[in-house]
Amino acid sequence: MANLVNLEAVSKSYGVKPLLDGVSLGIAAGQRIGVVGLNGGGKTTLLEVLSGLSEPDSGRVSHVRDLRMAVVTQRTELPDGSTVGDVVLERYGAEHEWAADARVRSIVDGLGITAIGLDTPTANLSGGERRRVSLAAALTGELDLIVLDEPTNHLDVEGVRWLADHLLARKVAVVVVTHDRWFLDTVATLTWEVANGRVEQYEGGYADWIFARAERARLAATAEEKRQNLARKELAWLRRGPQARSSKPRYRVEAAEALIADVPPPRDSVELQAFAKRRLGKTVLELEDTTYQVGERTLLDHVTWRIGPGDRIGLVGVNGSGKTSLLKLLGGDVEGSTGRRIEGKTVALAHLRQELDDLPGDLRVLQAIEQVAGRVVFGKQEMTASQLGEKLGFPAARQWTPVGDLSGGERRRLQLCRLLMAEPNVLLLDEPTNDLDIDTLQQLEDLLDGWPGTMVVVSHDRYLVERVCDTIVALFGDGRITHLPGGIEEYLNRRALAKEPAAATAPTAAKAEAKKSAADLRAAQKELGRLERKLDQLHAKEEKLHASLLAAATDPAKLMELNAELKGVQGEIEDVEGRWLETSELLE
Repeated sequence: MANLVNLEAVSKSYGVKPLLDGVSLGIAAGQRIGVVGLNGGGKTTLLEVLSGLSEPDSGRVSHVRDLRMAVVTQRTELPDGSTVGDVVLERYGAEHEWAADARVRSIVDGLGITAIGLDTPTANLSGGERRRVSLAAALTGELDLIVLDEPTNHLDVEGVRWLADHLLARKVAVVVVTHDRWFLDTVATLTWEVANGRVEQYEGGYADWIFARAERARLAATAEEKRQNLARKELAWLRRGPQARSSKPRYRVEAAEALIADVPPPRDSVELQAFAKRRLGKTVLELEDTTYQVGERTLLDHVTWRIGPGDRIGLVGVNGSGKTSLLKLLGGDVEGSTGRRIEGKTVALAHLRQELDDLPGDLRVLQAIEQVAGRVVFGKQEMTASQLGEKLGFPAARQWTPVGDLSGGERRRLQLCRLLMAEPNVLLLDEPTNDLDIDTLQQLEDLLDGWPGTMVVVSHDRYLVERVCDTIVALFGDGRITHLPGGIEEYLNRRALAKEPAAATAPTAAKAEAKKSAADLRAAQKELGRLERKLDQLHAKEEKLHASLLAAATDPAKLMELNAELKGVQGEIEDVEGRWLETSELLE
């Protein structure tokens, strides 16, 4: 079957630097492709060129005839004078038409369109609401291909999982730019890395890409020691962190384990907590018998919450549940109607807000960081203002850019740099991953891993929360702060159970899973073991053939014979791997 989209020797430049340089690739039906790379490296340009929003400078872009494609970019333009319902349900003439379609009902509920209100004028929507409306409008159509640019930026954790499940359930090709690593690993069957004008392709999602980067760095033995160590540390987290991040044949798991055998755990929690106690004492932040209301809604109802030294807390809840308000309450920006806020005497608090604080526009980036401090210490690690700037996405050349010339994402990174340079011992982070690419996210997580203080993080990035936080709490709208020993998965399960009465007619994935018989599962496990043994045999045969090829270097006839045999073995390996993945999915 022909590809849905083909790019042939495509080049595209803005200014002197080519963002795409002779790129050739294709998108097949049903492929789900994650696009990664540095900010400004050409990811959005690639999406615009392949979708036809932008013409290439040279080369050719072709679409299959009658291609049904939807594109959701970060620039959302909604019709003047329209309502939410007009945009999302434009394909339907009457309410009973869309209400009878289970898929459309799921989209309207899953993306929070019902909460926004179908009769709400689009002119009254916030930026995040406009993005969700555009995404919902795209998903309601019958599609062959959907192209998404950062679709998770304005979704909460529950919305991110809903979108992943929705895309997995549909037989539609997907190309998505995202920095949400959990989403990328869950959805993508192929990863494109855009860098230096080229597009490198990797099988699988985020875990596979990270493994490939770490292995590539090891084999090449390059001088990029920092990048190598970060990739290996990230791989260590993937292997040691929460399970089911990726389904891989056993030989790949063993290769990954060997690669990170000498990498220490991401952080020593006991040592960091002891250090935090020495810096902070016993009292850090406390809300005592606190009631807090936003409008007519009660966010907290006589709640007592004590945050201690070294606590690393992730705060989750649906959009509008009050997470940002709770951070403001902790930071002392607002007061409750009852109770009191207690702050320890040694607390040095820093609050990263979603709004951009005033930045010194008359200074250059490095000067703006050094204005706070020249050096900073994170646990046992000391670095200069320039080194911190480089870690958070400002290479040496970019550090002399005037602050007034920075993009919104760069201004946010500068805000984070200045905040960390002040050496706070308590961090309140509200959506710290917004506008950060994956490489910068890895650097931020590396800093936070060794940061010896107290931390409360609000983020829709499930991966970041699971990585840097030890405790998860949630706002369920009942006036309480609920501790979740089972983490984000427990939060999502509780939310699903709360929705079950309203969706009693739709069988859930959990119910469908329960129907699998024990005999079927035993048979699948047996088959998985057989396939793994077969893979071991084939890889041993492949290694022998490689050795034989080296030995027969001067015998052309023998080389041709061995090469044909090697191709046959490699084809068999590919077939067995495919069956292994299909069988493993039955067991998940």
